[in-house]
Amino acid sequence: MNYKKLTMINMNYVRLLCLSFFMLSHGAYASDQPIKKLQAFLKSSKSLTADFKQVLINEAGSPYQTSSGLFYLQRPGKFRWDYLKPFQQQIVSTSGKVWFYDADLEQVTVKTLDESVGSTPALLLSGEISLEDNFIMENQGAEGDLLWIRLLPKNKDSSFKYIVIGLNKGVLGGMELSDNFGQLTRIYFSNVVLNPPIKPAVFEFKAPAGADVFSDQ
Repeated sequence: MNYKKLTMINMNYVRLLCLSFFMLSHGAYASDQPIKKLQAFLKSSKSLTADFKQVLINEAGSPYQTSSGLFYLQRPGKFRWDYLKPFQQQIVSTSGKVWFYDADLEQVTVKTLDESVGSTPALLLSGEISLEDNFIMENQGAEGDLLWIRLLPKNKDSSFKYIVIGLNKGVLGGMELSDNFGQLTRIYFSNVVLNPPIKPAVFEFKAPAGADVFSDQ
């Protein structure tokens, strides 16, 4: 598989993961303990920084692409993924838009987080749809230090089968997303810092000189 194709696959999965993560910012409701812990984490974390490692796994169960970098979150609606290895990429969201920048391809893609994105997570980002109304929430028990909660979309037209959230001592530790093509995306978080001050410039994006810009507007 060539680099350009790998890059596009990577960006597509990250788009789903970004949207899936931020749909959680609208809250969770359940009576059992792991989901209560997820609810408490979401309620208490207004901002967050972390290191991450992302692993793409094919239908045969084999990892075929690993990347790592830095993650920033500030509610409502602001996030940034800085991919540092093996290729430099940035994904920045603020004011209802998401910028996807690939340094090697010198290409920027701009998306609007509304119904045109065509997925339930994007609608949840708008705050118009509640999590409990659109997802079945299931406790998956503990594995090592992580408590796992699975979210199953009620919408049969969703672009993914499920999302799993892992909490490590009440703090975000990992995520897994399964799409409708049998592929898995896993993200592991480390060095998580809750509610740090984050400069507004972190969530500002300006296309570099010479980059091709594609927009859905």
